[in-house]
Amino acid sequence: MLVYILKRTGLGILVLILAISSLYVLIQAAPGDPASAMLGPRATPDLKAAITEKLGLDKPMPVQVFNYLISVLSGDLGTDLKSKQPVTDTLAIHLPRTIELLAASLFVAAALGIPLGCIAAVRRNSLFDRLIGILSVSVIAVPAVILAIFGMLIFAAGLGWVPAIGAGEDDGLLGKLHHLILPAFAVGIGWVGYLARLVRASMIEVLSTNFIRNARAFGLSKNRIIYRYALRIAIAPTITVIGIGVGVMMGSAVFVEIVFARPGIGKLMYEAVILRNYPVSLGAVLAASTILIVATTVSDILNAIIDPRFMETGE
Repeated sequence: MLVYILKRTGLGILVLILAISSLYVLIQAAPGDPASAMLGPRATPDLKAAITEKLGLDKPMPVQVFNYLISVLSGDLGTDLKSKQPVTDTLAIHLPRTIELLAASLFVAAALGIPLGCIAAVRRNSLFDRLIGILSVSVIAVPAVILAIFGMLIFAAGLGWVPAIGAGEDDGLLGKLHHLILPAFAVGIGWVGYLARLVRASMIEVLSTNFIRNARAFGLSKNRIIYRYALRIAIAPTITVIGIGVGVMMGSAVFVEIVFARPGIGKLMYEAVILRNYPVSLGAVLAASTILIVATTVSDILNAIIDPRFMETGE
């Protein structure tokens, strides 16, 4: 188990290094340049050349990538061109808001999707199973940004049950949770359908295996067989999907944070791209990539702990 954990962690670090390198090249290849963004109307050729040299953008691309990787490893992500503050300070303000949103969205998806899929598998081909199938397809088909807009119009502007904008920074813990309800449901509700269908299919497969038949033959209760034995094995593929789903949720969170004016990584990334704020753009994408890689690595390790056979098939 320790060897597997070390291998998955090492692979995650390697993927992160490749992702940072690729993203740096792509962002630097985008139209515009940091020197013009920093100087604004004062962007004379001489000043632009001086800023370009100071930022190291006059060097060959492989050298720039290598220097940026060294800076990242040392904890230096550059300076915010707008606020003139270190990018790490800017990320420290916005990153917790996005992590809160992702955690709440995962909770919504898992708390609804796993029980619904389990019940649908136990009551296979029943009316409840068919309703769950229709509901799953329906929520999967609706983009998170549409859910966010309609949720704001109905539950915030119309009924006034929840706040429309902000993250409730000055309202304490309950205020933050109150502001998190609509964004979390907008991001997480689409994954309820994925998880429900996946758990249903996996549970049906597990319930037809020999060891479940043997458990029934030994007289174990139905609930004990389902929730203690079958669900433990059936949930393993779900954990993998949740790990991958963090990346998709991150993409949805970008738009949802803009709709609800939440000061998270998504809103920060959008504003940085609009303003050609390259250091912040790179830092925000780096933070998002790190979250995704950590999530997939943790999901693989959890799968190996739940079902050791995964170490043989997941390498």
